[in-house]
Amino acid sequence: MLDIEYSGLSSNKNSGLQTEREIFERILGAIAERRLPPGTKLTEESLVDIFGVTRARVRKVLLLLSQRGLIALEPNRGAFVAQPSQAESIALFHARRVIESETATLVAALPEPARTLALARLDAHLDEEAHARAAEQPGAIIRLSGEFHRLVAELAGNPVLTSIIENLVWRTALALATHATRHDTDCSPSEHIAIVDAMRAGDGAMAVHLMMHHLDHIVLSVQE
Repeated sequence: MLDIEYSGLSSNKNSGLQTEREIFERILGAIAERRLPPGTKLTEESLVDIFGVTRARVRKVLLLLSQRGLIALEPNRGAFVAQPSQAESIALFHARRVIESETATLVAALPEPARTLALARLDAHLDEEAHARAAEQPGAIIRLSGEFHRLVAELAGNPVLTSIIENLVWRTALALATHATRHDTDCSPSEHIAIVDAMRAGDGAMAVHLMMHHLDHIVLSVQE
């Protein structure tokens, strides 16, 4: 049985039945913050107990997470937090490079006042990252590092790209948790700041260059 104390999913039976989306978000949050490491078994019985819902509702959530590539459903064994292979991990980062070169370009090219508004949201996010680091909150640091990239995609104005990047961000987070050989696998705050500064200057080419360098720096820990 999944150990609630170590799963990062505290029991919430007294809050009433939760929607599939709420359960999905809580499990996703635990995966994103590495409170549910790759390979962790997620038993239906434990999730029913934690969330106070039916097995049918839990199964719907597990299926959705499986479709997003975040958990693996293994016949006769159950559900496990995904462990991407090294080849899959490198492919995931390659996909991010292709898409995030476009999202960085689009944000840098936003007309006014849209760019000023976008930069205000990015600056606020950078402040959250700095606060999490100052407070030494590793889970929040990991989550916010990924959310920076999702936010850039959102501000680019293409909801399809936003959805794709959001999923890629969490899957690459699992790839790093599975294969990273270094401890410095989190996004560098100085690199995020430099990317935003390039966008602020309207320099799309520099924003793309810095974003690619940033992603290459992260993927090195998977390739070593």
